[in-house]
Amino acid sequence: MSDNNSCEGCANASGCDSSGCEGCSGSQQSLIESPHQLSNIKKVIAVVSGKGGVGKSFVTAALANQMRLKKKQVGILDADITGPSIPKMFGLHDVAKGNELGVFATETAEGMKVMSVNLLMEDETAPVVWRGPIIAGTVKQFWTDVIWGDLDYLFVDMPPGTGDVPLTVFQSIPVDGIIVVTSPQELVSMIVKKACRMAEMMNIPVIGLVENFSYMECPDCKKKISVFGESKIEEVAKEMSLKVLAKLPIIPTLAKLADEGEFAKAKIDELADILGE
Repeated sequence: MSDNNSCEGCANASGCDSSGCEGCSGSQQSLIESPHQLSNIKKVIAVVSGKGGVGKSFVTAALANQMRLKKKQVGILDADITGPSIPKMFGLHDVAKGNELGVFATETAEGMKVMSVNLLMEDETAPVVWRGPIIAGTVKQFWTDVIWGDLDYLFVDMPPGTGDVPLTVFQSIPVDGIIVVTSPQELVSMIVKKACRMAEMMNIPVIGLVENFSYMECPDCKKKISVFGESKIEEVAKEMSLKVLAKLPIIPTLAKLADEGEFAKAKIDELADILGE
């Protein structure tokens, strides 16, 4: 498929039949890429949010932890190129290794595999000042060029919004389902709808919703305090015929583990069974 006949910019490109798309012309094409020949990945779960600051990376890392505790082989593809946080959460700082076959995903001490742009840079604090197509291409290479080995689950930590990278991931990687992360704020309905409707356009099922920062429990009286306002997630889920998978509290000790690079110790019971394992 030549560059002049590409449907990569079309939101319907995974099975597009739109006569308005120059690259598709109603031809039912797929842009799904094959993973590296040394990768065997059973399920791909993307964790998305309609806006930043809702703890999407936290939920991604926590889900990966829970599946690892169930003795599953787990990896995390950090697709948030300009705001990567997964390596720091797991104490990974060395540059990823590679050879003529490709780049190897970096392993945590517990055996979880991770690939992030921060694992390809000598200075992990250097900003990534790249244009959208380069960022999107890098994410695609994390799928096609990185050697993941055998994985039961690959979790994709997506950047917020519905721009270049989410479009590239949904078009290029065979995502089995998405989990939408949100918080208890007035804008939640609009934000969740945007993320879910993009998934619908790309024919990717929404597994359900996770509300982060749902409440904080008083350490003395155990009363639940709605720090960011009362939750509206149940109403939104009902309106969109979706499941509320979990409502996560604010737990300062977990934030401390992430800051110290020891998030592998984190265990969040609310996320234990949301993937049916």
